[in-house]
Amino acid sequence: MSAYAGYSTTSYGAQGGDDSGGFLAGGSQQGSQGGGKAYQDESLRPVTIKQILEAEEAYAGADFKIDNATVTQITFVGQIRNINPQPTNITFKIDDGTGQIEVKKWIDVDKQDDSNAEFELDSHVRVWGRLKSFSNKRHVGAHVIRPVADFNEVNYHLLEATYVHLFFSKGPLGQQGGGANGDSMFVDGGGGGGYGNENGAGAGQASNKLSGCGPLARKMFTFISGAPGGNEGIHLNVISSSTGMSVRDVLSASDELLGQGLIYPTVDDETWAILEY
Repeated sequence: MSAYAGYSTTSYGAQGGDDSGGFLAGGSQQGSQGGGKAYQDESLRPVTIKQILEAEEAYAGADFKIDNATVTQITFVGQIRNINPQPTNITFKIDDGTGQIEVKKWIDVDKQDDSNAEFELDSHVRVWGRLKSFSNKRHVGAHVIRPVADFNEVNYHLLEATYVHLFFSKGPLGQQGGGANGDSMFVDGGGGGGYGNENGAGAGQASNKLSGCGPLARKMFTFISGAPGGNEGIHLNVISSSTGMSVRDVLSASDELLGQGLIYPTVDDETWAILEY
């Protein structure tokens, strides 16, 4: 798989949407001002809250940038520290250990599930949405907020966010240098040279883990590795129909691969992508 191939153009942008409820085409932060923004050029980026708070904004209403790369839609994982329900929206304060930020989820009156969703304080959730700025205060307008069922997802997300940060700050795997100074996305501090292990230890680690899996898990891993799903991952039904595996076999294989840390869930619990090493 090519490094970061799936982030440059993902289908998330094709859904459009903003934080005013639902996925509404043409409802982006920029669309309300200039219009004509090509959603197919948008990307979904895994981030930490520290990166969100430190994102660059050249002027009010401009695109946000992280590691000198334009950020449109973002996803992150954190714990709920406060919940403030309102008639039209629910405001959460989310903490991921690197910082805290408010997340607003607007209630769609046609979908009562939004308003009836139950969230507990200090529980982990995953957020998909857009970074917003109003009166010099930043918040995230959420498309989706869902509980994290498996704590491994927290670790997977931090690894993925780290990988993408290193790609932009130091360049693709195996290459030295980069446009940014490599400061940590978690705490203050610097980074050194390249981040890829040139002796192939990462690939060997994945191979060793895969050797401990059964034939169905290896079959699923091989299929996902060669499929053009990028960061969005491959859905359960696609894997089943393409490999001839039953749905039950795919779910069983996914449990093995998740347990070995070889794949991670992306847009939902039945869509997986390869965890890069």
